[in-house]
Amino acid sequence: MPVGYLPHGSIVSNLAFALYDAPLWNMALIASRLHLVWIATVCGKLKTDFRYSNTLGWNTFPVPTLTEKNKADLTRCAEDILLAREHHFPATIADLYDPEKMPADLRAAHERNDEVLERIYIGRRFKNDTERLEKLFDLYTRMATISGKTSKVRRAAKA
Repeated sequence: MPVGYLPHGSIVSNLAFALYDAPLWNMALIASRLHLVWIATVCGKLKTDFRYSNTLGWNTFPVPTLTEKNKADLTRCAEDILLAREHHFPATIADLYDPEKMPADLRAAHERNDEVLERIYIGRRFKNDTERLEKLFDLYTRMATISGKTSKVRRAAKA
């Protein structure tokens, strides 16, 4: 997933999505294998390209409650990804993420990001994408159930 961090005042076109004033650890979530598997499932593709949707992909992505240590660890992972990219300047995102030419330090930064995030979710690495999706849909179901109960309570209070 092409994701990056832009300085304050940057302009993002309507062809991209942006999280304004978001903490850097959000980048670690979006750059993860977990998020990629989620969007591949819930957002779909056009030809071979993912069709990202903030409504379907980001707003529904189930994230467990994060501790301050979790957020600090994920922030460090995002920083490591950005530093590895910077190390190869002026390479483009396309150059950096060519599966056959991906720099070892960038691949390692992403592997560490995935490991840190997956340990937050289940205490270890996931065995495969099926296990990732099972956990994500379990969390999503719980999230939707809680959200549905909250909505019913709000509607009842207004009646």
